[in-house]
Amino acid sequence: VQLQASGGGLVQAGGSLGLSCAASGRTFSRNVMAWFRQAPGKEREFLATVSWSGGRTIYANSVKGRFTISRDNAKNMVYLQMNSLKPEDTAVYYCAASQSSGLGLRYADYDYWGQGTQVTVSS
Repeated sequence: VQLQASGGGLVQAGGSLGLSCAASGRTFSRNVMAWFRQAPGKEREFLATVSWSGGRTIYANSVKGRFTISRDNAKNMVYLQMNSLKPEDTAVYYCAASQSSGLGLRYADYDYWGQGTQVTVSS
């Protein structure tokens, strides 16, 4: 599976931004997908994960209620809608895919990674 994230940019605090991740590979619809982020000097942080069917999701407490993960298997796409953005949301955002059927919360649970897209939230 190859992943290509896009949609990052500069937004003011309180604003919204939508990220997209295009996936290639015949098994995409069977992959658990997730979004992570990494701020300068910090470890990569789990944000959200979605099951292959889209029916189950898990969110980190830091983004619960503000971010929404979704997927469209027909288009081989996964999305992250981000609302009520805060300056502390500034980071490089990565999409990831897992060969496992479980909804992993750790970096090590994912086998494939996109190149990352920068999100900057100004105060």
